[in-house]
Amino acid sequence: MNLLVVTNNPTNASFRQRIEAHLVTLHENGIDCEVAKLPPGFLQRRKLFKRTDAFDGIFLHRKILNLRDAFWLRRYSRKIIYDFDDAVMYSAKKPVSCCMSRQRRFRRSVELADLVIAGNPYLAEHARKFNSRVKVLPTGLNTKAYTAETKPENDGKIRLVWIGSKSTLRYLTQIKPALEEIGTCFNNTILKIICNNFIDLQNMSVEKHQWHKNSEALDLITCDIGLAPLADDRFTRGKCGYKILQYQAAGLAVVASPVGVNAEYVQDGITGFHAVDIPQWIDKISELIKNAELRKKMGQEGNIHVQRFDSNILAKQLVNMIKECLKNTGHRM
Repeated sequence: MNLLVVTNNPTNASFRQRIEAHLVTLHENGIDCEVAKLPPGFLQRRKLFKRTDAFDGIFLHRKILNLRDAFWLRRYSRKIIYDFDDAVMYSAKKPVSCCMSRQRRFRRSVELADLVIAGNPYLAEHARKFNSRVKVLPTGLNTKAYTAETKPENDGKIRLVWIGSKSTLRYLTQIKPALEEIGTCFNNTILKIICNNFIDLQNMSVEKHQWHKNSEALDLITCDIGLAPLADDRFTRGKCGYKILQYQAAGLAVVASPVGVNAEYVQDGITGFHAVDIPQWIDKISELIKNAELRKKMGQEGNIHVQRFDSNILAKQLVNMIKECLKNTGHRM
């Protein structure tokens, strides 16, 4: 079997986590993939879509299709698999507003697909309004990459950590008052930010680490408490909780906003704490700072939880989904 994988950006986090991480396993199981970046021009796109005739199917990653792209993709492709892991039907900047053109493109992309793969149940629920052939495949990670034989010597500091992108840094900013208060109460705390952009605090030192895929695991396992704040809106409810899985793989206790899968991934009082407002963020972080044994226990429980999201397990599930979809491949009419 061969598959043309089409994405807007083969370097972004979603592609690395949901597709690139599984390419070797797909190949080992008889599914050869060619990755193509979706070109900007109409003629170039049509030329790319015309090539799908040589493949058993196309794997469309996150892109929501305009009418013209959908027409040519439908005409040339044998089978279409649509994968998405964000609430692409809503705007991240204006989640309350309803953009009808975005809604139409999402519906068109989902209706067109022979198989829709959604990153979580919330996204799957949206897709099932337009297509019954929907399966859930969480975003996973290589859990073994977040272990180290030896950790740096303890310097007596408690490191709170947040990992993310420039576009999501605003969620960390929302709990800035809590972090400032923590800094005044505990002089042994440090905030580590792993990102391509940063904030500063007046009452707490901030360690700024540029994100790099080769260093993110080590940057995390040298910390103590993972932070996962989120606003609660219809866009953020579609988030796939990847940073929480990273924290748990690194053995960290987590404090998170109970939004979307965050509420499931962080079991309140077991693998971490939920926090819905600034006082709760202060209270829950403070409790973990003061109780090393609790941090350790929650980190261990989280590490048990994250094992079912190991990329080796999820890759095999993806193989089965693709093979089931591509069997009896024939031309569309």
